[in-house]
Amino acid sequence: MYIRFSKIILLMSVALFATLIVFNNVTDYNSNYQFVKHVLSMDTTFPNNAGMWRAIHAPFLHHAGYIIIISIEAITAILCWWSTFQLWQVRKAPITAFNQAKRMGILGLTTGIILFFSGFITIGGEWFLMWQSPVWNGQQGAFRFVTIMGIFLVYLVIPEREDNP
Repeated sequence: MYIRFSKIILLMSVALFATLIVFNNVTDYNSNYQFVKHVLSMDTTFPNNAGMWRAIHAPFLHHAGYIIIISIEAITAILCWWSTFQLWQVRKAPITAFNQAKRMGILGLTTGIILFFSGFITIGGEWFLMWQSPVWNGQQGAFRFVTIMGIFLVYLVIPEREDNP
């Protein structure tokens, strides 16, 4: 039973984390909007780099990108909360029910990994050359999130067995 509780609590911790990210991005919109704006504008990358043609200077697209990021963070939170509640409801149920209740959590963790890996590390880091910025570089933070969520995902998908205590 403690393995089930462990999986529920870890998934709940990601749900809370994603919820707080959304809360912060909505209640202090401008702080992280500035991050998105500078990354997309590429205004703090190496001077005269050959990739500057990729820069986006339209504020409308900065806001659109940021709203997409917040929306994906919210989807991550919702899916992880949904699965947390489902797992809690079936914590004493047969193995099959518990394994099936993991589905939304698997989707939630996968969504979070896609956002932070594909969005921040791949698109932000490599396409918009965020790695060149000494100020607006979120790759290390994104890597931590991907790593944590990835470990939790691997742990969550391990099927329950009869001999799991």
